[in-house]
Amino acid sequence: MSDEIAFGERPGFILQTLLAPSRSWQRLLAYMRNAGSDVIMTWRALLWSRALLAKRHEVLRQCYVNGIGSLGVVAFVGMFTGMILALAAGIELAKFGQQDLVGSLVAISMAREMGPFMTALILTANVGSSMAAEIGTMAVSEEIEALEVMSIDVNRFLVMPRLVAMMVVTPLLTVVSNILGNLGGMVVGYYQLGVTFSGYYYQAINILDLKAIYTGLFKALIFGMVIAAVGCGKGLRTRGGAPGVGQATRTAVITSFLLIMVLGYVITAVFYGGSLGGGD
Repeated sequence: MSDEIAFGERPGFILQTLLAPSRSWQRLLAYMRNAGSDVIMTWRALLWSRALLAKRHEVLRQCYVNGIGSLGVVAFVGMFTGMILALAAGIELAKFGQQDLVGSLVAISMAREMGPFMTALILTANVGSSMAAEIGTMAVSEEIEALEVMSIDVNRFLVMPRLVAMMVVTPLLTVVSNILGNLGGMVVGYYQLGVTFSGYYYQAINILDLKAIYTGLFKALIFGMVIAAVGCGKGLRTRGGAPGVGQATRTAVITSFLLIMVLGYVITAVFYGGSLGGGD
């Protein structure tokens, strides 16, 4: 009897196996379609930046909410990121008597990588999720359709102020994170590694160059665009009531995290990959 049941279930199992690649392909196409939709939405929002003067109050409000609202967390995380980098690097450098170089390592790491990266992660959790939830709530309550009925361009009214605000706020918060990260590293260097303030400052200033600074700020600019684009895009495509809003918020955060990590590597490879001297 059990053999008959197993044999009877086997065609269904085979059918599911055959359909699995098709479902995966459909899911991949959906991801690509959504990504293309977000790119088009971002482009249209950037084109609407010509209306920036008319929407200046909303842009400033978004800058205040997203920037000032995240400043405390960014400052705290930035300082402790610098302290952790200084302590971890200093312990190893001290084994070779080179702990004086800790200022160089912290400064270049914060400016080029950790400053924009940690700032973007905080803004994703704090701002990107909020954008997806806010616009997603508007979508499920049919407010987006109401705007379209009134011939109000959603890209101009909702997306452009948030996109411009994130492009302004993210580099500024990255600068704050870099400064406090170096201050935290300086404190750790002085009290735990025996590095003087002047020695730390000299090493930090000596290693930093214009390329490292604008690479980090360029990353912050791109990260800000990604956070706003993903948050707004997921929100506009929200369906299914309150569960849909929760799903859109969760996927917006995860997608932004993944894109930030991938784009961070790509930007570093573009700016510095040719000067690494890879093997022949």
